[in-house]
Amino acid sequence: MYIKTVDFSLFSSIGIGQRVDLKMIEQEEEIEADDFFVGAANNILLSPTPPPLAKLSKNFDYIVREGESLLVGASVLSGRLLSYAKRHDIGGFEFMAKLPGTVGGMTAMNAGVKEYEIFSLIEELRIGGEWVKASQIEHGYRFSRLPAAVTAVRFFISEGFDHALMERLKAYRKNQPLEPSAGSVFKNPPGDYAGRLIESVGLKGYRKGGMAWSPIHANFLVNLGGGSFDDAIFLIDMAKERVYESFGIKLEEEIEIL
Repeated sequence: MYIKTVDFSLFSSIGIGQRVDLKMIEQEEEIEADDFFVGAANNILLSPTPPPLAKLSKNFDYIVREGESLLVGASVLSGRLLSYAKRHDIGGFEFMAKLPGTVGGMTAMNAGVKEYEIFSLIEELRIGGEWVKASQIEHGYRFSRLPAAVTAVRFFISEGFDHALMERLKAYRKNQPLEPSAGSVFKNPPGDYAGRLIESVGLKGYRKGGMAWSPIHANFLVNLGGGSFDDAIFLIDMAKERVYESFGIKLEEEIEIL
């Protein structure tokens, strides 16, 4: 284990944050239950007073085929795993196109697109130095109840990468903004879409300081330059209040606010 100082305004996908110390984990035995792992920081909004943060080192960046399973370290980026699946004609990973993150971070939030999600591919997860069956972990739409950080995942292998499916799923993400963001801010409530609700209450394109609800996709909070944590929280709270007042729906964050 060693300490690495990172400027979160450059490291995080939303471009917000200060310089913080990350505990870089090199061996599983050093992982503590209260460490919050940041992965690639694609869905994180960092406050001025974050909890202790940790990140898995490159020691957890590997992909190994084991018979009918694929052993993948939690530091592997989704793009690398997708490329591996395409090269070796392995199906199931098509939804990872244009879905950024590390395998560990994606597992923690059960990331996915439409009905495709990462837990549907998982056989086992390595947690606390032991392998745990995926069926033993409570999980659902954009969440999983992990007892500690995942250091590796063993995936089922399904032969045959579906390029047409990948292109269809990529098309769903064409309306995402190009400005720095943390992805979808809120989970879609049952039977509806968070973006539609935010737009319905007049907040699509609404700006506070350097932050705004994207005029392209209302569930994306974008950094237009110099955006701050306070600006972001102001807009998040406003959206939750207006949607609840208008529709009686409590929006639940998909991003991690630390």
